[in-house]
Amino acid sequence: MSLRLSTVILPYRRWHEGGRSAWTRAEQLGFHTAYTYDHLSWRTFRDGPWFGAVPTLTAAANVTDRLRLGTLVTSPNFRHPVTLAKELISLDDISGGRVTLGIGAGGSGFDATALGQEPWTPRERADRFAEFVPLLDRLLSEDAVSYEGDFYSAHEARNIPGCVQRPRLPFAVAATGPRGMRLAARFGQAWVTTGDPKLYENGTPEQSIQAIRGQTERLDDICAEVGRDMTDLDRVLLTGFTPDRVAPLQSLNAFVDFAGRHMELGFTEIVIHWPIPDSPFAADEKVFEQIAMEAPAQLR
Repeated sequence: MSLRLSTVILPYRRWHEGGRSAWTRAEQLGFHTAYTYDHLSWRTFRDGPWFGAVPTLTAAANVTDRLRLGTLVTSPNFRHPVTLAKELISLDDISGGRVTLGIGAGGSGFDATALGQEPWTPRERADRFAEFVPLLDRLLSEDAVSYEGDFYSAHEARNIPGCVQRPRLPFAVAATGPRGMRLAARFGQAWVTTGDPKLYENGTPEQSIQAIRGQTERLDDICAEVGRDMTDLDRVLLTGFTPDRVAPLQSLNAFVDFAGRHMELGFTEIVIHWPIPDSPFAADEKVFEQIAMEAPAQLR
């Protein structure tokens, strides 16, 4: 199986000042999917322009034809399953069935307190995520849903006509712990990892490979536990958060070597960040485009 190469385009540029051109160029370059982050603000971009994920993806759907579109990732930090489902069904319709929902438990960044609440503990995030995903699965798959949970409720929520993609649009579930991995095995069409965050500052690429291998082995075990065919679950690596950082984007050969080592661990899709000058994702745009056009053929 050949590797799918995708990109993530951060929503920091006005649509008519470079925002649109990135999405159309992503399709021209042959990327499988173009994702965007679903945050209210994010890290070093907090005090600059930052646009909403769903409107951005809606606009992208209208200027592309083949490119898949998605979030990487949406979380419960500021989302409710009922309203999110309605937006996703609308986006899936507008795009002609080209949407993938990347979804995760969320973190302790700016989104965690933007609505005025105290940040949730890791246990609270996991508890909410465990309720969020199954409810969203139902809302996207059934015409009418009623539910009363510990964190979320739905009262005769109508979602007609449902998704273009049946039975619903695919979930790519980001998880490194056992509870999240079980959600990926039960509800996901893909599993997403960024590697081991503890290794980002001082780890080595070799240590990262070993850590990710451990994650994939745990996922295999969990798939076996829940009766999921592990070969039926795609595996997605979002790059830029391992000790390699942007080194794989320094040359075509560097990327092919990096991607090949992760393909050996069972990854079916690798996501690279669209270059952003003067940021952690700075990279040579010509090399980036060469990787997009030439690397997939070398990774079959």
